[in-house]
Amino acid sequence: MDLSITLLVLVFLGLLFTNVPISVGIGLATLATMLVTIDPTPAATTIAQRMASGIDGFALLAIPFFILSGILMGQGGIARRLIDFAMALIGHLPGGLAFVNIVACTLFGAISGSAVAATSAIGGFMIPSMKKQGYDPAFNAAVTVTASTTGLLIPPSNILIIYSLASGGVSIAALFIAGYLPGILLAIGLMIVCALFARIKGYPVGERSSIGAVVRTGIAALPSLFLIVLVIGGIIGGFFTATEAGVIAVLYALLLSVIVYREVKLADLPTIFLKAAETTAVVMLLIGTSTAMSWILSYTHIPEELTAFFLNLTDNPILILLLINLLLLIIGTFMDMTPAVLIFTPILLPVAESLGMSPLQFGIMIVLNLCIGLCTPPVGSVLFVGCGIAKIKLQQIVGAILPLYGAMIAVLLMITFIPALSEWLPAFFGY
Repeated sequence: MDLSITLLVLVFLGLLFTNVPISVGIGLATLATMLVTIDPTPAATTIAQRMASGIDGFALLAIPFFILSGILMGQGGIARRLIDFAMALIGHLPGGLAFVNIVACTLFGAISGSAVAATSAIGGFMIPSMKKQGYDPAFNAAVTVTASTTGLLIPPSNILIIYSLASGGVSIAALFIAGYLPGILLAIGLMIVCALFARIKGYPVGERSSIGAVVRTGIAALPSLFLIVLVIGGIIGGFFTATEAGVIAVLYALLLSVIVYREVKLADLPTIFLKAAETTAVVMLLIGTSTAMSWILSYTHIPEELTAFFLNLTDNPILILLLINLLLLIIGTFMDMTPAVLIFTPILLPVAESLGMSPLQFGIMIVLNLCIGLCTPPVGSVLFVGCGIAKIKLQQIVGAILPLYGAMIAVLLMITFIPALSEWLPAFFGY
């Protein structure tokens, strides 16, 4: 059993550091462990069966639909409308452009379901605009990078669907509702840091927009924002499931992008569908191989041993939860969100549950942990996109992003030790 986990970790890390795609590395590490330490005869067949069963779930049908709706909305002109609305609403505050950046990233990330898309779409406009107004390029990139992750907590969120699968069936609707308060709290935390930054640096204050401008830009952005209301309202009201909500989101995104905004042409649709198919294939391969690895870990009783290890290490639940958070923060620096959730949820969830934490609260905690990982090297995809847009080197962003890390970790600790932040809203709606 010890040999199994040692071999699994060594092979996986070896492949990871040789730039083998993570899904391939997970699959090969799992296969190698089966061949050497468990039962070599049916190894390939068993892995294939586990991969197939891992992606054989009705709830997972929501993922390709939300991916497609996110791409459609991302190319449908909503970024500019959200920025205009946020600018009219709060652009006059001290450090207002940073606030606009955070609000726009939060809204766009929630609508598109992608932190990278939010960084590209919002950052592509806001980072140069902030620079023209005298904001430091490193600060501009840091704000965009950290703010873009808030949309992964606010539904519709594919990573919450994946957590539902990994946790053994936590309600997707409950997870969607649970993400609202933490996501908004994260955005507020980032805005507080930006306000302090703006005051210290003396960043310029914009002009107050007229009420007419606020109303006009709000009306222009309203159809885009209505997607969130449509999806969540339909799920809460019992009109459709999360999977059916994905279909509704695609139809609405098509209507909005092609007919209302007219930013997407019919000739663009084949390319968009192909991109959605490619992204879905990558995600499903990750889910399949990660499910197989999770089965190996379960077969060798790793979750039970890790639970016993933590409980024997200390009987202080606060210390144990801090150690779990530290472990997840480290994991997030070198592993993508999808495999990390699929692999470590079955391992760490029993530990959290033994301390009285609900699967709902743990889901929000692990997702926020891994959101921080998207903003940290060496694998922080969102971080590198932000640096690329701002045309700065990685070392230049460190000083500006550290205080924002502090805000994210502060919110993480609040979610860890205040269950109501994750559980009150779902309970209010009967989940």
